[in-house]
Amino acid sequence: MPSPALYGALTALLFASSLPLTSPARDAPPSEARGTGLAARRAAAEGIAWAACPAAEQLPPSVLCGTVRVPLDYADPEGRRIPLTVSRAPASGPAAERQGALLFNPGGPGASSTYFPLAAGLPEWKRISASYDLVGYAPRGVGRSAPVSCEDPAGRATGPTPAPTSPSETYKKERIARAQTYAEGCARRTGAGLRHYHSLNNARDLEVLRAALGEPRLTYLGASYGTYIGGLYATLFPHRVRRMVLDAPVDPTPSKVWYGNNLAQSEAFEGRWLDFRTWVAKHDAVYGLGATARAVATSYDRARAALAARPAGGRVGPGQLHGAMLAAGYDDRFWPSRAAALSAYLKGDPEPLVAQAAPPADPAPDAGNGRAVYTAVECNDAPWPEEFAVWDRDNTALARRAPFETWDNAWMNLPCAYWKAPRQRPLDVRTGPGVLPPVLILAAERDAATPYAGALELHRRLAGSALVTERGAGTHGIAGGPNACVNGYLEDYLLGGALPRPSLDDSTPEMTPVRRASCAPHPEPDPVSLERGAAKTPAV
Repeated sequence: MPSPALYGALTALLFASSLPLTSPARDAPPSEARGTGLAARRAAAEGIAWAACPAAEQLPPSVLCGTVRVPLDYADPEGRRIPLTVSRAPASGPAAERQGALLFNPGGPGASSTYFPLAAGLPEWKRISASYDLVGYAPRGVGRSAPVSCEDPAGRATGPTPAPTSPSETYKKERIARAQTYAEGCARRTGAGLRHYHSLNNARDLEVLRAALGEPRLTYLGASYGTYIGGLYATLFPHRVRRMVLDAPVDPTPSKVWYGNNLAQSEAFEGRWLDFRTWVAKHDAVYGLGATARAVATSYDRARAALAARPAGGRVGPGQLHGAMLAAGYDDRFWPSRAAALSAYLKGDPEPLVAQAAPPADPAPDAGNGRAVYTAVECNDAPWPEEFAVWDRDNTALARRAPFETWDNAWMNLPCAYWKAPRQRPLDVRTGPGVLPPVLILAAERDAATPYAGALELHRRLAGSALVTERGAGTHGIAGGPNACVNGYLEDYLLGGALPRPSLDDSTPEMTPVRRASCAPHPEPDPVSLERGAAKTPAV
């Protein structure tokens, strides 16, 4: 999922402005390594023809767009090429202070960052945007970049849907059938090229984008899944890295890509769900949902039961309620609006909940593209259990202690059990001392989407990297967000290459020097002030 710290702020702005291998030669098959080099040289020669952005991008005239063509299959660079949509806002400062292009990937898989140049209008990005061209792009399969499709938008569910935390055998069989149909749809609608939508190719695409931008080395900001692409790039092309920020890192351990990571994510969401309920209970005078986290859970269960019996607005059932509340696990800025909607619903007013949770009645032509790309990349990237008995065993056990997100996450990924396209072997993301320029890693300690253990693991794997932690916080993606301390480290690194000073790590027998720093958490949301602001600003 995209970084909420940046994505949320840009959404408001948009509305207001209407896997151990050690060397690159061993990390990639020779044919694909040669293909990447050829594609990069070709892109450098072609460059990017910047022009006004297509209306579909919904970007202002200050942002320019272009296209970079990359091989669908890097083992066949002279074969079919696919277009990647790129967007750019030139650096606003003096030409003498320009440091090149800062390329952003927001994660997903399946998310586009063509909106990223709008960050130039945010106070938190003012100094960075003065020195860097802010560049976004739609990765392969996303949006207008050779889109992946797995189902007819007209056939997508518009609600209401169930969301059982203890699914019956009948319901499990229904979801197995749906997963099989979805996997078959991906193969049928996308065709033979489906096998080429994976993370290794996303990393190779970064190398081609770098060349097309005319940059001798890459300056990159990756959030969430974008950190995995960054880690792959750093392993494959360490000599091409200038500066790299990896925000809200996924655990790149090969054995955890992606089945194990999704189990860990489901467990972490239980803790973040508790954080949200604890906050709501603290403000019981405002919401009336209960003075303890357990009482708030009871109120939520009452709403689930009522919506199962009678969907709100005919479109919001337990599944839609869960989807709305899941957003609160990603970003605490959703807490006031979600708590207010739940409170209003239980008091007889379903409209706020319908406004926040109902799926669109008329799906857009590209509806489902994000999920299709997510599925293609995750299923192509690595082996998955192919027997539902394994999924059933693991998720049933996990749901006993983490019911909130476990089964919903399992259903989202279950098509990978029935995937027919060839799968990749995950690369071992790892660099030795002195191979890679220092990388800055940012992480929130209670991040649920990418649990903090992943940040520690990536920090260990990328020799010489630095880790900045926002303690006690859980927003998924913290670069450019409300924490001035985090933003200070981000600016110091991007503008001057500065990192936290090394210190001795007393958790290791040899007292290894490490670069780590901590920031206090940003303030929790204030329900009163934010509720007042909601009257002026549309809910996201």
